[in-house]
Amino acid sequence: MIERNRHTCIDLFAGCGGLSTGLELAGFEIVFANEIHPSYSKSLKINHPSTQIMIEDIRYTDPRQVRKSLGIARGELDLLAGGPPCQGFSINAPIRSDSDFRNHLFNDFIRYVEEFNPSLVLIENVPGMISYEKGETVRSIKALLGELGYEVDARILFAANYGIPQIRWRSIFLASRIGHHPLSLYPLPTHNAKGVSNFSTCLDGQDLRVSTDLLREFAKIPYINVWDAIGDLPSIKNGDSFNVCEYSCNPKTEYQEYLRKDSVHVMNHSTSCLSKINLERMKYIPQGGSWRDIPFELLPKGMKRARRSDHTKRYGRLDELGLGSTILTKCDPHWGTYFHPKDDRVISVREAARLQSFPDKTLFLGSLTEQYAQVGNAVPPLLAKAIGERLVKALTSREMLFESIGLHTECDQLKLRLRDRHQYFVKETIGA
Repeated sequence: MIERNRHTCIDLFAGCGGLSTGLELAGFEIVFANEIHPSYSKSLKINHPSTQIMIEDIRYTDPRQVRKSLGIARGELDLLAGGPPCQGFSINAPIRSDSDFRNHLFNDFIRYVEEFNPSLVLIENVPGMISYEKGETVRSIKALLGELGYEVDARILFAANYGIPQIRWRSIFLASRIGHHPLSLYPLPTHNAKGVSNFSTCLDGQDLRVSTDLLREFAKIPYINVWDAIGDLPSIKNGDSFNVCEYSCNPKTEYQEYLRKDSVHVMNHSTSCLSKINLERMKYIPQGGSWRDIPFELLPKGMKRARRSDHTKRYGRLDELGLGSTILTKCDPHWGTYFHPKDDRVISVREAARLQSFPDKTLFLGSLTEQYAQVGNAVPPLLAKAIGERLVKALTSREMLFESIGLHTECDQLKLRLRDRHQYFVKETIGA
């Protein structure tokens, strides 16, 4: 075994490093990461220089060889984390089919779990995977991890409840083989934000979202709005490209101050160039508005046939006092609400990164298209940090702080005991 000063973590399907960034902020050392896409890997490497990065198709890698090269004994790794590609599970995918090879990369993730035998496992994905194949994928993941000696559970978390200024839902699997019930590993919501889900949130009769009662009890902090997140960034024009520029003012919110830590300049403050017709359409769209505010004669042909109740986010302008639209791989107005609240342009890569909660010191490499895609595909770092802090506590405490995420059946089985107004505790021996 080798001596390390921090809890160790491996990040598979790492992308540009959103999960790695958040877990590092929580106290983990990312000793190894795998990412197949070259431009994503370059961004990952420049922002995580001490991490050993393998740029290969994970299907053709040997977990045993990786473990040996890292000098890590079986059972020594603290956390194996990753987000196998989600496009095949997404409710936005044209066809959700088990013939999509991306839907089977979980098997390669499991190969690494089996070889490393980590204390904890974290898997993140789109919420659409909960309903995929009528829940069989989720049941299979649980069964495979169970066969390896893990207790595992899955939840759907709303990023805005954890201080991310964005409407974003993620499926989170957490598994433990060190005696902690997996429900004890989920972070409590902290921010008061509400989101409407357009996907199935139930599995086997149980709603996997944070319960309303739990939100009412713990989520006391007002949500971070769009202007809280990006209001200090310099105003730019349509098509402007600034790899590096100066901040125009001091941070105005705690969120801005936190993300600006250790950053001297604004990086990646570049924006796609909108066509003349889209610039004309923008003139009619107020904050919080959408394609329905555009005069009929200026609408795209497809939108002229749409019902006014359809596609409510398309050609939307962000409301500075609201949450940001889900950041996708393209900040294309035809995809959603990506017009800047005040400037006549789409949000820049840096503004998208702010809405994803990336620190400003994070640099995104590659073409402008690749930079947007890296940001959109990433796990919000502050969501990863919230989860990571719970995992660190699980690795260091003998008596695990347990705060229910809202599954009443498990709560009843665990016979939770109220210790004070806000906290539930459960002995580490439960489930061992």
